[in-house]
Amino acid sequence: MVSPFPIPLNAIRAIEMVARRGALAPAAEELGVTPGAVSQHLRRAEERLGIELFERTPQGLRPRPALARILPQLSAGFSTLADAVGALRPANEQVLTLTVGAVFASRWLIWRMARFTASHPEIELRLVVTASMIDFQHSDIDCGIRFGRGPWSGVLAERIGGQHFQPVATPELAARLRSPSDFAQVPVIQDTTTMLPWSGWFAAVGAPMVELSGPSLNDPALAFDAAISGQGVLLTVDMMAADAVREGRLTWPFKRSAQTDLGYWLVRPEGRRMPAKVRFFRDWLLAEAAGVIDGRANTET
Repeated sequence: MVSPFPIPLNAIRAIEMVARRGALAPAAEELGVTPGAVSQHLRRAEERLGIELFERTPQGLRPRPALARILPQLSAGFSTLADAVGALRPANEQVLTLTVGAVFASRWLIWRMARFTASHPEIELRLVVTASMIDFQHSDIDCGIRFGRGPWSGVLAERIGGQHFQPVATPELAARLRSPSDFAQVPVIQDTTTMLPWSGWFAAVGAPMVELSGPSLNDPALAFDAAISGQGVLLTVDMMAADAVREGRLTWPFKRSAQTDLGYWLVRPEGRRMPAKVRFFRDWLLAEAAGVIDGRANTET
């Protein structure tokens, strides 16, 4: 029987992923292969089709017009295939699998999970803690929590909170901070993964930016631990620091937040019905977040 596809299905999948993600590496991660293997898929597909599919630009691989026209059909087709295969497995309404970043899991969610379990003892909540952006169409993940600007392709995103940020420090270190210029005299933890700008906070409080120095970490959860242990001041989302501030382990030296278009979002697969277990978690999560003013209520008197 002659295949209906002029190129292998794996190559078509690689083309769709690269067109959607704009680079070889993230597509390779989704497929579980090397970037070189993805590159070979593209090269052989272009040879068989007799056209160039991508334009190589400084910003990444950009679909040429012919591919761009059919990309929505390709994405919809693979989404339909994933749903069809998923329908072969009976849904487990008793297990909710959630992907979440380390800071949100350790500084906010883990301390509240018992309340969700008390409200819904029939649902087992499983956390997949990762910084990677998981493709819902090719995993058993039910929903996730992402930090960023949103929205993202292929998912429905609902903002939870986290738009406000400011420096936090131990009370002892905060006592040395009389004005924003004092940040030049104390260690400042440099979280190399953060999307929060110190310049944005200085601008929000109307103070000139000063030169900052201190320990550099590429793990946001470790950066938070370093702040709690007194190793320096950390710029972080108010929502994540609220519990530590309420407990007295950290404080906001200036109690002046900056606002950003970043935030935490609840995300779930686009084009799928919302199972009851996800709806229960969504309603609980939004109620928990609404119980504070962006994470800051009940932390000051």
